[in-house]
Amino acid sequence: MDWFPLYNSLRVASISTFLTFFLGVFAAHYIAKTPKVLKGLIDGILTLPLVLPPTVVGFFMLKLIGPYGPLGSLVLEKFGFRMTMTWYSAVFTTTIISFPLMYRTARGAFEAFDTTLLYSGQTLGLSNTFLFWRVVMPNCKQGILAGTVLSFARALGEFGATTMVSGYMPGRTAIISTTVYQLWREGNDALAYKWVFVNLAISLIVLIAVNMLENSYKQPVGVAKDHFEYEN
Repeated sequence: MDWFPLYNSLRVASISTFLTFFLGVFAAHYIAKTPKVLKGLIDGILTLPLVLPPTVVGFFMLKLIGPYGPLGSLVLEKFGFRMTMTWYSAVFTTTIISFPLMYRTARGAFEAFDTTLLYSGQTLGLSNTFLFWRVVMPNCKQGILAGTVLSFARALGEFGATTMVSGYMPGRTAIISTTVYQLWREGNDALAYKWVFVNLAISLIVLIAVNMLENSYKQPVGVAKDHFEYEN
């Protein structure tokens, strides 16, 4: 049994989750503070990949980063490599597909954050960067971690857009989802079942992790505030 699809799936999902984490957190942090009307417009645009069919996302990606697309042709001309039909092209699609999960979850956590903690820190002369990393992020960690795990799971299970942009090449671009589809087409149900069970096991682990995060102990705001004032 060739384990490359598992390795490639984990590689693609890990890199895209890393990118999605920072993009989603910072987008959520700044957009949560925007006026309501503007927030609704931006939120709708950023959440589109969550409701669009994956094939539609894949179509737009091909038109953008394909060899004849504006970005893809520029990269091909300047640097000499293609942005499609490679393993790293799957990173682009999975990042876009999983971004809304990270963004929406983080935004909900930021909007539920008690801003009096920030005002307390500002009266002490602390910088906004310090307050974000030392106060906001620790108090919103449950939601942010849940969004990270969900983004990883979504990236790991992506099929439609990834197939259009990366294709299926054994040992090069194959991931679990495309491998199962290809094995089904070939009538190799025995091997397809093995990959299905691998995917089920990973998905179960992810769901258990999300449930543990949701049920974990949440520090009361008053305790967090006292702890913050004690440290400063």
